[in-house]
Amino acid sequence: MKNVTDSFVSLGHWPSAGSFGFNTDILATNPINLSVVLGVLIYFGKGVLNDLLDNRKQRILSTIQNSEELRRGAVEQLERAQARLRKVEIEADEYRKNGYSEIEREKVNLINATSDSLEQLENFKNETLHFEQQRAINQVRQRVFQQALQGALGTLNNCLNSELHFRTIRANIGILGAMEEITD
Repeated sequence: MKNVTDSFVSLGHWPSAGSFGFNTDILATNPINLSVVLGVLIYFGKGVLNDLLDNRKQRILSTIQNSEELRRGAVEQLERAQARLRKVEIEADEYRKNGYSEIEREKVNLINATSDSLEQLENFKNETLHFEQQRAINQVRQRVFQQALQGALGTLNNCLNSELHFRTIRANIGILGAMEEITD
């Protein structure tokens, strides 16, 4: 038990504190502070993060449903185009004597236009999904960063007082002075 308290208590800095005091050595206390901050962030940020992810999931699902409706509309359009194609083919047989090549061109143009429309709709659906996923990821990153920053600032504001702040500044000035003497 004495070894544990010795790692947190620095009697060299606070001689009047007896066996209890604060360790102002930043290198020794940073892992503890970081683990506490991370623990608090994980504990309190988990619910908010889950809510954000659930909301994003619902938006993505609704986007997928909208894209599926657009795809169904395109399929219906394709079926109508195919029916029209069959009609054109019947007319082509009747008008074969008068201009087979003109009807063939119309058929190819119709197929190409329908194929292009379907390809554009599929590309739009894929781009929309990719955009929504990237936007969701960016929003979650931004939210987590904001919460981490707020938690860290709150912890710092609660833990630092002016006396401790001045002692830390004096210790750092002493370290910098010693480093300057070494370099001279």
